[in-house]
Formats: sequence, C-alpha cells, structure tokens
Amino acid sequence: MNADRLPPVAPEVTATLVENLSPRLRKRLDAAVTKLGARTTRRDGDTVTIEVDDETELRLHAPGGVVATTDAITCGCLLAPACVHRAAAACAAPAADLAPELIDRPTAEVPDPASVTDPASASATAPASVTDPAFATDRTPATDRTPETDPAYATDRAPVTGPAPTPALDPASSPEVASPDQRAAADALWSAGAAVLEAGVDGAGAVTQSALLRAAHTARLRQLPRAAGAALSVVTLLRAARAGDPSYRTADLVTSLAELLGTAHRVGTSSGAELAAVRGRARRPYSPDGSLRLYGLFTEPVVTDSGHGGVRTWVAGSDGRLFTVGDVAPGGVGRALGVADRAVRLGDSALTHRELGRAGLAVAGATVSPDGRLGAGKGVKAVTARGAAWTEPPLAALWETPPSEQAARALRSTSRYADPDGGGSDLLFLDVELLGAVRESGGSCLLARCAGGVPVRLAVADDDPALAHRDNVALLAAAPGTRLRIIGRLVPAPHPRLTLLACSHPSGEGTIDLGFDRLRRADLPDPTAPVHLAPLRPGGTGAHSPLYLLERRVEQTVPAGRAALGMLGDVTAETRRIRRAGLPTAAGLLTALCASAARRDRDLFGRLLPADTDGFATYWLAAARYTAAVAESLCSAAWEPTQEGVR
Repeated sequence: MNADRLPPVAPEVTATLVENLSPRLRKRLDAAVTKLGARTTRRDGDTVTIEVDDETELRLHAPGGVVATTDAITCGCLLAPACVHRAAAACAAPAADLAPELIDRPTAEVPDPASVTDPASASATAPASVTDPAFATDRTPATDRTPETDPAYATDRAPVTGPAPTPALDPASSPEVASPDQRAAADALWSAGAAVLEAGVDGAGAVTQSALLRAAHTARLRQLPRAAGAALSVVTLLRAARAGDPSYRTADLVTSLAELLGTAHRVGTSSGAELAAVRGRARRPYSPDGSLRLYGLFTEPVVTDSGHGGVRTWVAGSDGRLFTVGDVAPGGVGRALGVADRAVRLGDSALTHRELGRAGLAVAGATVSPDGRLGAGKGVKAVTARGAAWTEPPLAALWETPPSEQAARALRSTSRYADPDGGGSDLLFLDVELLGAVRESGGSCLLARCAGGVPVRLAVADDDPALAHRDNVALLAAAPGTRLRIIGRLVPAPHPRLTLLACSHPSGEGTIDLGFDRLRRADLPDPTAPVHLAPLRPGGTGAHSPLYLLERRVEQTVPAGRAALGMLGDVTAETRRIRRAGLPTAAGLLTALCASAARRDRDLFGRLLPADTDGFATYWLAAARYTAAVAESLCSAAWEPTQEGVR
C-alpha cells in the first residue's frame, strides 16, 4: 500500500488515536504501520478501505478530502475501537497540510538568516565574523569563555532548557509579546523536536511523531502556524526517511528541525514585528495590487519529487518587480510538457504560457501573493499587450544590477532560515561569456564569466531527458567565446553557481526557454568547435573550508540520534583543523556539541540520569544555524568581483 493512496489525516486525529492506545499497543504500533502498508486498498468516493485480513476491513472516511475526526476511521476487528489498526492507518496516511498552495514552489520552504550568537534569533544581519567576506580571518576576543566551558557562549546566553519565558512588560509602552498559551505551545514544540534529535530517525517512530502532531495542532490553535508547519514538515520527512523514499534528503530534515526548534525558541523571546514574523500565517494571502503592465521573461517547467508537474511563467512589471503565473498539478514531466502550450489562467487572455513568456499583459484588479504569484480571481481582468525584448526597457534594467548585489538579494530569498513572507526572487540576470565545459565531482557543467571577471558555473536545471535542459547546456558548452544574456536560479555554494533557465538566442534575435526550446548546432557561432575543458581555479573564500567537518556532525545526529554522536570519541584533530582555517567558533561548537552528546550524569547511587535533551538540542541548533549562516556568507563573498575583473 502506498501512503499516497490514503487520504490526508488531520494531525489532531492521529495524535488522539495514538494517545488512546494502551502502553502495550503503543509498542506494537510501528510494526502495525509496516504491516498495514503491505495491504491492498480501494477507494469508493470519499471512503478508502484497507483489507486488514480476509475478514476485517478498515475504513477512512474523508469528506472534502481530509479525515477530520477520529470517528471517520473505523475498523471491523473484535478489539475496535480500541485496536491498534485505526492508529496505524492514521500514522500511515499523510498528515493534512493547511497550505496546499505552496506545493508548486521550486525549492523547499525555508525560513530568517541566522545569527551565530543566537541560534533562534531573527536578526537580518549576522555578526561580523559571519557576514564579512574575509571570514577566514575570524578572530574572537581574548576570553576564557568557550562553547566547551560555557553553554551560553554559542547561544548569546540562551538557556539550555528550551524556550525561555518572556519577562512581563508594560503593555502601554512595550510591543506585543507572546501570550502564556503561545509560550506553552512553543515549549511543547521544543520538547517534541528535542525528542526527535534524541532518538534520531531510527528511533522516531509513530509515538514520537504523534507527539509532534499534537504539538503542531496545539500551535495551530494558539495562532502559531509557522511553527506548526515546521512540525508537520518534520513528521513528513521522518516518514519519508523511515519508508526509504528515494526523494528524502537528510539536509531537508536538518533544515526543518532547525526551523522548528528555532521558531519555538523565538516565540518566547520575540515581540512586536519580529513576533508577527515568528507566528507566521496559515495561508499566504493575495492582496490587491491595482493595475499592472507586465512583460514576459521566460517559461520554466516545474517537476517535483511528489509527482506534480506544470509550468511557471515569469513576467516583470514596468517598475522591475517580478511576478509568476503558474499551473502545477499531479502529472509529472508529461504534464509539464503539455501545460506549456495551454492558455494562461488569468483574465480574458488567450495567451499560452510559452507565448506569455515573450509577450505582455495589461492587468486590472490584480491580486498578488507575498512571493509574487498573480491571482486568477473573478475580479481580475487581463488582456494581451505588447511585450519587450530583454535589451529594451523596462526589462533591460534587470541586467544592470551588479552580480554581487543580485546574489545578495537572491541569498536573502533562498536562505534556509529566511522569513517565509519575506518575498524576493532567487533569479539572477547576467551578461556572460561562455568558457566551455568544466569537470566536477558529480559530472560536468558549463563555465562562464560574468561582469567583474567572476567565473560562474551554469548547471542543468533538470536532468530529465524529456526536457531540453541537458541537451541545450551541452551544445552551449561547445561554443566557447559566445556572449549571451542569461537568466538563472542561484544555487547557494562556496563558488558562484546557477541553474540555467533561459538565455538570449546565440544569433542575438529572440530568447530561448532552455527547458522547452531545443537549440541546434546550426544556431551556434561555430558548430564545429570542440568541447573546451576550461581550467577551474579554486572558488571563493570557502572553496576548501573545513566547515563541512561541523556540518557533517550536525547531519549525523539526525539519522541515528544523540547517542551516535556521543560515541565519536575525541574530535581534537577535527577541531584543530577548523581552527587553523580561522574558524574558532566552529571549532568550539563542534567540541561542545560532541561533549554534550556524550555527557551522562549519575546520581548518588551511580545510576545513569536521563540525558539533557534540552541542552543537547540547544547546542545542535546553534551549530545548525551557524553553519548555514557561514555557508551563506561564503557564497555571497564568492560573487565579489575578482582583481582581474576590477582591472
């Protein structure tokens, strides 16, 4: 049985069914979930039936597509309704998500640039040691305080026992703070997230997930949708990891766990506008934006790991703002290829997505989401208008911003811990000279040089052979010296890197949607030119940074839990190497993280006391947020003009 065949179940339903089980049945729950997964299912309208055995059936009733009450799951076995089957079915089904409109985003939702000094802070600016491009010379003040000797060192005096209560403030003169109920909900989320770190993926079974779902439901009721969404994301990723889903990545679970713990912590320490960002929104609202004159840029295919497919067409306003018109639904790459030539769902326009990418629109009564998606409500009126070439105003202005400034803007959008409602785009608009193909550990990519002499690696956006990306990039690699105007999506890395989405035609006339349009050898300036393997000099400041030594320990915690990290033993050699690279804070965090994982105190009789899960979670969160902030800083520094480019 595939979990996708089951209807989504509301988090509180799953939590209630698991909590109502006896201790004996809770121990059998994970095995019951696995056993139920091998059974066949059938759907009849809003009801899905699972054959538990030859004589017993389990039914999930989902009016409106979601199982919303415990009574909607029924079982025909003799022990029902106190049987393990109902809880197992709820645990096997997807957790209902209240934000389905986010499914067509090209990258995972990621949340606020991290500060090294406070893993849960919402500061938009990291400390100088993180944001300074010369971070390799990071120096700390002369002091005896280190993360090994003082837990507050890496967390700006953050308590090691989870979210701290906010002191009482004068409501007449102070900004709004979280209510006691919200702080209690945040405490529950923190504890549930810390329990996942303690157990790891292998130990975070249905009972641990149920605690997360209960905490998420409570957070929703307490108006904390951002933290609740992070908890649901953790549950979804845990289930994918335990089921062996090939699309699962440990890095995604690291990000979701750090978002959950960081947001839970900040509920109790934030106020005013920062608290509003921490609370988040259950849905991204569309707000009126009056009349818009839009100019098409390009159309890209969207194919997700969840089996959805479609297109996203990018347009720009007369003021340079970027907007998107999308059409994404279940169907995979086949649907993406078909939808590109369907009419855009916007007003009375008869343009297809491909046509809109080169034409224009005049829109009245426009509605726009915070991330730039154009709404298609009944009040929206749109008619076809003249487009503009990339070399004509207003589009030409997009290529006039220096690459380093564009990269900094894109990083604010793609940051793992950016404000979800912060908006912004991860696209870069560059004029480049192609240098040829370059070998990498994972294959090869196209190397180009942009303004300032910065070498940029242009990677394939989607390797599916049904799309044109791979063949087009291979052909462009055979034309060194060609000058193009390109649009790409930033890939955060210690070196300048983009996924190539669109480019001007090599002949200078028109544009190419690299996912759909196929270049021919005759389109290239010299179709007989051999592929040139360009020399690749080391990237920016972080090209060979040993920061990965800390990053891999952060990731190792997630699959196997705290105990596995505690068995690593002496990490002196690793910390010494990190310090030699000029990263003393990273070295201190690594030492503190491993020491906290291994620490187990005993009582007066020599018996082991429970592990300090809150303290370990605090160190882990500090390390996760620190590595993300440094990686983003190194990426930003790599886009600065080279000395050759300045001359």
